[in-house]
Amino acid sequence: MRTNIEERAVSLARYILENRATVRAAARHFGVSKSTVHKDLSERLERIDSALYGQVKKVLDFNKSQRHIRGGLATRKKYKGI
Repeated sequence: MRTNIEERAVSLARYILENRATVRAAARHFGVSKSTVHKDLSERLERIDSALYGQVKKVLDFNKSQRHIRGGLATRKKYKGI
């Protein structure tokens, strides 16, 4: 079972890098929770492949820095009826 978790962590990392995806999008794509994605990427991946972890961390940090903008756009879209 352990190798499946490690494979999932690497697969999640590759998906996020290829698609510049958010944690929520990756969770939806793989059918797991956001908590699982966070744990796989922040804890497990660092032990498995530190180079891949560094690349994914940059994407996750960028997504986090843009989170407030996406949230504002979603609210605007909701109330404009778009």
